[in-house]
Amino acid sequence: MLSRFSRGLTRGLRKMRFNNIFVLPTVGFVSAAASLDSLPEAKKQGTVRLALCQILCGEDKKVNIANAGKAISEACSNGADLVILPECWNSPYDTSCFPVYAEPIPSAAREISAESPSTEFLVNAARKNNIYLIGGSIPEKDSTGKVFNTCIVINPEGDIIAKHRKVHLFDIDVPGKITFKESDTLSPGNTVTTFPTPFGVVGVAICYDIRFPELSMLMRRAGASLLVYPGAFNMTTGPAHWELLQRARAVDNQCFVAAVSPARNPSSSYQAWGHSTLVSPWGKVIATTDHKSSIVYGDIDLSEVESVREGIPVSMQKRDDVYMLN
Repeated sequence: MLSRFSRGLTRGLRKMRFNNIFVLPTVGFVSAAASLDSLPEAKKQGTVRLALCQILCGEDKKVNIANAGKAISEACSNGADLVILPECWNSPYDTSCFPVYAEPIPSAAREISAESPSTEFLVNAARKNNIYLIGGSIPEKDSTGKVFNTCIVINPEGDIIAKHRKVHLFDIDVPGKITFKESDTLSPGNTVTTFPTPFGVVGVAICYDIRFPELSMLMRRAGASLLVYPGAFNMTTGPAHWELLQRARAVDNQCFVAAVSPARNPSSSYQAWGHSTLVSPWGKVIATTDHKSSIVYGDIDLSEVESVREGIPVSMQKRDDVYMLN
């Protein structure tokens, strides 16, 4: 069941409009003053409203959870049906922090314990607001002590309906710019993750996963019309590749792509690029933002994917006699 759009919106926040796309600075946890204005009071029939929550993430887990809660509440007050958080929203993006902030993630909501406050928060937020919630990612610790970079998805009833462990770990060394090795403390996942919704099948992967087109192709093969990537590109890779990779995966798979970053934190050792973005199946950037705390909204019709795929039917023109994706 899709959430109802609230009609009681506060007026006066600065708004930028891209057709049915809106970017609003978040209220309650940004330093810049903003004025409020309302979104349309109704979505077009057949559309789903996405909210990409670019929130500030710091060293205090309780504050991070509170920030996420404020963003989710604001997104839902503006009629969001599907809300998305960024990568590592409850923890600093730092290999030494991952084991410290890691929590067990149960396979079902009824198994949540006090050791899993972030998962408990996500489940309660989805149920309270009657939304589908893609919970960005958090460090997960399993029963053997391994740590993963993990995204969970919760439906409006509060059920955990999908879990994606980051498949490709971010191990890079760009001389003179950035060296980072997630594999110092993280283990990789090994699954392709999609989940059904009333508005279409959604695929989920995390950050560095976007560089591997084969994974996105497998999500499309599983029926995905929307690919979602919580991610935290940096000041080296972000300007060069963040938007480029989103547009490439959108065109490759003829689907919508949403990528959600943390806001840039000046006090953090790792500087996120920000610029959470929504891209159309035609490869057009239909909404984006800068590096500050903000929420990107988009009303999308996933049935548009089929018309793009029918017009340029690459899935029917593949040469299995020459190459094949197993």
